[in-house]
This record gives sequence, structure tokens and C-alpha cells, in this order.
Amino acid sequence: MPTSSPTAFDPNRLVIRPLAGPGELDLFLRLSYSLDHELADDLATGRRVPEWMWVALDGDRLLGRIAWWTNAADGEPQALDFFDLSPELSPEERAAIGLRLLETATAAVVPAGTRRPEFGRFLPANWREVPETRSLLESVFDALVATGARPLVERLRLEWRPGTPVPEPKGRLEFRPVRDREDLVALMTPVMEGTLDAHGQADLASGLSAREAAEQHYDEEFAHYSSPREWWRVAQLPGTGEPVGFVVPARNNYHHTIAYIGVLPAHRGHGYIDDILAEGTRVLAGVDVPRIRAATDLGNVPMAAAFARAGYDAFEHAINYVWDAPGVAGP
Repeated sequence: MPTSSPTAFDPNRLVIRPLAGPGELDLFLRLSYSLDHELADDLATGRRVPEWMWVALDGDRLLGRIAWWTNAADGEPQALDFFDLSPELSPEERAAIGLRLLETATAAVVPAGTRRPEFGRFLPANWREVPETRSLLESVFDALVATGARPLVERLRLEWRPGTPVPEPKGRLEFRPVRDREDLVALMTPVMEGTLDAHGQADLASGLSAREAAEQHYDEEFAHYSSPREWWRVAQLPGTGEPVGFVVPARNNYHHTIAYIGVLPAHRGHGYIDDILAEGTRVLAGVDVPRIRAATDLGNVPMAAAFARAGYDAFEHAINYVWDAPGVAGP
């Protein structure tokens, strides 16, 4: 006589709720993701709050979880970066639970009438080739799409490690610190025009001017870095001081990183990106960082090649989904 599957669940028993407090973090950690180790500190610093961390439960079984993040305490949710479904569930069960969890939590966390924060996920470079991994991730992606999201970009995540040689300066460029916000924004603006970066393209497609997109990028990201502004460099031609490009070596909340790098359109085609990236790498290597992280779109082949030449290894991918319209679709 057939018996029920140990993983079967009754939809009527499904409970979807936020964590009651930091003391329930162990419950959230019953599913796993590569950013799990950051959660305790995020809660302590206010980058996450229990009210933004939701679980789907069948009794004491954790069937799904979801969480949002913000850059600074007391801010609005800026990114949806946790969304996991139990591998014990069938694809059909994951579809039903994932959509219900996503919509219930979003309705409570995201202010009504505002656009949902972007979803971001780190994933193995070979995620499409591993059936179990692909099935789990596609269950998550399908739930996002069912609520109106679309894939924006897949990216390479890169890492430079101590001991990797850093090229010596070639002497073709001189470098000076960035003076202030206007100094950098004025250089970021022409780089935004014709950018290959999908996020930059999306900003321009939304109606922002290149200047407005540059200002938004600076104010929402660079302004929050606690690392020295003296690390930021402008590359210029010797003698004339004409700007060629810039690089922003920094430390975000988690890692030292090449946060942004660009060559002005008038100076592209001369290989200056290698000199500028080497300078940014030298700045961070000079303060004995444990690693340097960076990322670039899979479609930005020239930038990926520059990172490879500089000794950065691709260790992971990342994928982003966005919602173009505000509001919450019903489950």
C-alpha cells in the first residue's frame, strides 16, 4: 500500500512569517547559501532586520526563506539577496511555495507603490551543467518571473590574491588622488555614455541622463565606503594632466574591491585599462589586503580580459533580476 512521501506537505499547514528576532537566526540557517556567514553581523549592524527575513514552515520544517538587505542601518530595503527553497521539495512544490513566500513577504516588506528592490544571487560558474543546482535555481528564477521580474545580467565574479604579481607602472600615465565628488562624477559621466555595463545601460534606459546616473551611483554606493578616499585614483597623461580614466579601489561592508574603473571615450583603444587596473590593484596590495574582489558583466569581454591579464581569477557568477514596474502581483 503506498505511503506518503517524507517530504510531502499539506499546503494548509504552510506558515509564512518573518523571524521573531535575531534569536531565530538558527532557523533561517537550516537552508544554506554562500552569504550565510554574513547574516549575524548584518543583523548586529542594522543592514538586516528580522522583519525583512521571512521563512516558509511546515511544522518545524524549513521549506523556504527570503531576505532583504540595506547598505546602512535604518534604510529602506535595497536588495533582495536571499531566496532559497528546500531541495527536498518537488519542482511543483517549490513553484507553489516559492511564489507564495515571495509575494507574502514582499507585500509586508516593500512599501506599497514602490518598485521592488533588485534581486541578486551568487551561483557556481557551472550552475547550468549540474542538474540539481540548475533545478533549484530555476525554481527561484521562475518565481521571480511569475511576479513580473526579468533577468538583467549575469556577471563574472573575480578575485586577486596576495602573491599574484602586480605589473610595474609603464610610465604612460600619471596618477593622482580623486579631489572630491565633482572630480569623480565629472569623469564618470562620459564613461556612462556607451557603457557595456548592463546596470549602467538600465539607468540610462530609465530616463536618467549620464550625469544623473553617475551621481546616483556615487551617492548610493561610493559615498558609503568607509575606506580612505585617498585610494581613489585619476589617470592622466604626463605633462598635460589630461584625464584618461579613473579607478575606485575601496572596501565595502565585506571585501576590498575594485568598485569602479573606466577609460574616457577619447582615450579608448590604447590599452590604458591595463595601466589603470594595475594602479588600483597596487593601491590595495600595498595595504596588505587578504584579497581583492571585482565583477564584470559576462558580455563585457574586453573588461573580463583586462582582469584576466591583471591576475584576477573568475571564481563564481552572479545573476540579477529586476522589476520594471511598482506594485505587488497577487499569488
